[in-house]
Amino acid sequence: MNDIVKIALRGLNSNRTRSLLTMLGILIGVASVVVLVAVGNGSSIAVAKQFQALGTNTLTVSAGGFGPRARQSGAAAIVNADLEALRSADYSDYIKAVVPQISANNVVVAVGDTTNTPSSVIGTTAEAQEALSWKVSSGRFLINDDIELRLPVVVLGLRVKENLWGEDVDPVGETVLVGGTRFEVVGVLAKKGANGVVDQDDVMFLPWTTARDTIAGGTSINRFTVQATSAEKTAQAQTIITDVLNERHPAVNGQQGFNVLNQTALLSSRTEASRTLTVLLAAVAAISLLVGGIGIMNIMLVTVTERTREIGIRKAIGAPQASILGQFLVEAVMLAGIGGSIGVLLGIGGARFKIAGTEPVVRYDSVILAFAVAVAVGLFFGFWPARRAAAMRPIDALRHE
Repeated sequence: MNDIVKIALRGLNSNRTRSLLTMLGILIGVASVVVLVAVGNGSSIAVAKQFQALGTNTLTVSAGGFGPRARQSGAAAIVNADLEALRSADYSDYIKAVVPQISANNVVVAVGDTTNTPSSVIGTTAEAQEALSWKVSSGRFLINDDIELRLPVVVLGLRVKENLWGEDVDPVGETVLVGGTRFEVVGVLAKKGANGVVDQDDVMFLPWTTARDTIAGGTSINRFTVQATSAEKTAQAQTIITDVLNERHPAVNGQQGFNVLNQTALLSSRTEASRTLTVLLAAVAAISLLVGGIGIMNIMLVTVTERTREIGIRKAIGAPQASILGQFLVEAVMLAGIGGSIGVLLGIGGARFKIAGTEPVVRYDSVILAFAVAVAVGLFFGFWPARRAAAMRPIDALRHE
């Protein structure tokens, strides 16, 4: 076996440029598979983190629906009594917290001559901190006394704080004008980052009772969040919400006046979509491996033709067919194996950089699989040329010019 390997290495070394070019197809294929699978995996992890930031055991209920195309005609007028119904002890095994959210648009916030218009101004309760996974970098979040006493206090997102005071100032205890009303800053939220197209740092929270009295008006609630007792009980909590609201707000013409967004179900569908995309990307990249395999077959056929007299001499002095077959098969596998090894290193190195805004995360099972497929491709496409060399008659090989 050692002799076969030495002969194969000598054959590859005698045509270095050709060998390197042949390896290139396998190298590109393996590197592409590693990088593209890493991109898909990184995208899936990023999506999961975004949903975990919102809470995987949360359900968001909106009057009319979500987004610009949400149905508004016939939307249910959700009021505090609806929330109290869901807070019933009968549902405590499934529902942990019910958090109202009153949103106001185009609210101008001012400190002296500096103004800012946060993308989200939300009136809510103290339970929003846990239910929506918010953390405070300084000061505190809202507390029950703020809501019950309708206090003019506000918690700022990091982006709003920086736009009004800059990076180095802690505004806790300062006064800010919100829609012309003076509010005391009691806390600043920790950085949370973007969630899709929404900047979660460009937000401001105030007691929902205060928001209703000052900037929102009315008694209805735009939406509310329900925190299930666990991720496993989210589906049951959704059923309870739907049943309770249907009873209190009957459907009009067969259409509900509200919509329930299940974060867990949405996460599952997004994860499945990311997984499908990853498989598709890997399949496209794997085509390079097929092309590289065809290149190996082509070069090995040329090699067999060029070394026909050598094959005849070896067979004439007693070399068995298995030895000739092994020699050329080992050459083909070496081409694929060396190219695959370099491709793995380049793929892992390439995955250390952001690609299209995504932080790739290498899956080492994909690395092993890509390398194994590369070797298998070399074995498969190298077999026919090797078998052709082994089947030559010594007399015909020696006569070859």
